[in-house]
Amino acid sequence: METAIELSPEEKQAIVIETVRASYKPIASQLQAMGKVLAHPLRKAIVSYAFPARIARIHVRPGDWVKEGQELVTVQSEEVGEAKSAYYKAMADYELARQNHEREKRLFDRGVGAQKNMLATEAELKVAEASLDAAEKKLHVLGFTEAQVKEISVSHQVHPVITLFSPIRGKVVQYNAVLGGMIDQSSEILTIMDPTLLCVDADIYERDIAKMKIGQNVDVSVPAYPDEKFQGKICYIGDVLKEETRTITVRTEVENKNNKLKPGMFANIRVSLDHQVRALVLPQEAILDDQNDQLVFVKQGNQFFPRLIETGIKENSAVEVTAGLEEGEEVVAKGNFQLKSKLYDEILKKAGVH
Repeated sequence: METAIELSPEEKQAIVIETVRASYKPIASQLQAMGKVLAHPLRKAIVSYAFPARIARIHVRPGDWVKEGQELVTVQSEEVGEAKSAYYKAMADYELARQNHEREKRLFDRGVGAQKNMLATEAELKVAEASLDAAEKKLHVLGFTEAQVKEISVSHQVHPVITLFSPIRGKVVQYNAVLGGMIDQSSEILTIMDPTLLCVDADIYERDIAKMKIGQNVDVSVPAYPDEKFQGKICYIGDVLKEETRTITVRTEVENKNNKLKPGMFANIRVSLDHQVRALVLPQEAILDDQNDQLVFVKQGNQFFPRLIETGIKENSAVEVTAGLEEGEEVVAKGNFQLKSKLYDEILKKAGVH
């Protein structure tokens, strides 16, 4: 980094050099933290069944997009068969009790029937009605909707099967369904997730809690896409401080339109705070990446000196310089790539490689 670069007359003709002066400007204050990408709790659903059953049909595959209410799997259950049979019997008992009551009521109204017979059939009708209601509720407990129960009452077919539907719109991300496989209340048959909206949970230190507010803008970056920023907003600030780390959880909702973010990824977040700070800044194009360092070229007279710097807040095309540069120093903003190439040629020459 002590090597001075000086351009020959020919190089000055070939390389266009433009410079800017490092200066202090107001820039939006930001707070950084590490976090983890998670599925949105309101956009994820585990599909299971509360009773022992066997998978009879599978209607989807891993990775399929499904709509809310779409068929997922059909299961065969002894409980379902028994519940349907009980429902049909309750329907038949109710119909018989209704007819008996109507007959006895007509006879009583004409004065040829006994009141006690009419009251007895009325009591039987109420019992049958209660039994039918209980049988219908049992079907709902097993997972049948109102429309399905109505269809059952019309078809009068005792098939011990029930189809499970997607409770949300999303993608099949976990798939444990095996045709003919047995399941019970602990089995997670499928997991549906909407990956277009995810969360990033980050731990914020106790001293910074007062800076956090619902709705603040957040830039999210992940190692898989280091040059991309994903935009989000804070949607939740935890209520309990973790005593071991003295941190609190802050959750950011992030739009994931291209499905690049994946739950489980580690993420870096930058929270835009409500106040500005004065910072020494340079335009983004003046700063070069040099392995794990950041490099600029400082012009002094007719020479250019490489300088390693440290950076902080980024706002649009402006970057805060936290170390390595002084106010007023002249920094190359255009032509710095060519200077970097010449720098490494000089280093190789000194090392005897060329």
